[in-house]
Amino acid sequence: MLKIIGAAAFVAVAFTALPASAQPSDPYDYPYCLQGRVWGYPGLCHFTTYPQCQATASGTDAYCGPNPRFAYEWQPRGRRPHQVR
Repeated sequence: MLKIIGAAAFVAVAFTALPASAQPSDPYDYPYCLQGRVWGYPGLCHFTTYPQCQATASGTDAYCGPNPRFAYEWQPRGRRPHQVR
């Protein structure tokens, strides 16, 4: 009986965790942000293209800028070449 309850609990936890892992990427992964007095820094980073961001900023006191989390993301280092002495 305990094995059945344990298995049922495991299945419930597994199915609960699946929707969380299938969500779209984090909004901070997009390259352009709407920035300004209202949005702060880094701002509203939901834009894939610069013209899309500019269209949203049109008529407001906001402006578009690069997403620092996207632009200055950590890059993996390549292998250093072997140096002959």
